[in-house]
Amino acid sequence: MNPQELKSILSAGLLSFPVTDFNAQGDFNRAGYIKRLEWLAPYGASALFAAGGTGEFFSLAASEYSEIIKTAVDTCATSVPILAGVGGSTRQAIEYAQEAERLGAKGLLLLPHYLTEASQDGVAAHVEAVCKSVNIGVVVYNRNVCRLNAPLLERLAERCPNLIGYKDGLGDIELMVSIRRRLGDRFSYLGGLPTAEVYAAAYKALGVPVYSSAVFNFIPKTAMDFYHAIARDDHAAVGKIIDDFFLPYLDIRNRKAGYAVSIVKAGAKIAGYDAGPVRAPLTDLTGEEFEMLAALIDKQGAQ
Repeated sequence: MNPQELKSILSAGLLSFPVTDFNAQGDFNRAGYIKRLEWLAPYGASALFAAGGTGEFFSLAASEYSEIIKTAVDTCATSVPILAGVGGSTRQAIEYAQEAERLGAKGLLLLPHYLTEASQDGVAAHVEAVCKSVNIGVVVYNRNVCRLNAPLLERLAERCPNLIGYKDGLGDIELMVSIRRRLGDRFSYLGGLPTAEVYAAAYKALGVPVYSSAVFNFIPKTAMDFYHAIARDDHAAVGKIIDDFFLPYLDIRNRKAGYAVSIVKAGAKIAGYDAGPVRAPLTDLTGEEFEMLAALIDKQGAQ
């Protein structure tokens, strides 16, 4: 798949990030991960991102990363494109990017570099180096310490033909508008705030109709129903699902830092696809919170 083909795929539909399965000892559970991917693939997501943020990329060893990406690519070869999360220092990100390309990933999501604050030019140089290390398409994730502005993204677009997507995890509307207006159709634009459904209608109005859904991991039917309601501007249906599910869901998610991942793993367990515990430094939901989430999921009906 060439970068422009990937861009076309990412320009419509719902995207998601499967959680990474661990066993009780915290090691990668390949069989559980295959089962998860086989369950989720038929629901109609346009693409799945393996080892992304929700997939706990930040906690994976390099050897585990290779096994996870290979498992995802092999399992979904005939059903849905797999993009691989990459990140860390520039040299680390390049190694991950080249490994993901070797293993057959259709594209990459370049996660924010680790910890170090850097100038705009420095971040742009990091993105350019990763893009030029591979031939597959790259989506850059503006979040946390990665905060590229419109002029730099335009420069990167000129220098890196395989930089085909921009994912926003900042929620800075002024910045998003400036990027969308300046870059036009050069990129595929993805909404990437945690629990992106809450922002989906607003982002669609900005010209960003595509987003990634974490709750697809445990209520895939509801996630797809919500996406289609957004797509057809069914404000009544959107409002009902937000009121009935997403607002009480946020009340649980916002109790602790890191719960944006932990609550998804809890949801997967409730749905019958236990992905095991989160890895430190994240913490799992308490028993009380787990039961609150279970009651909320039950109200959504069969998936």
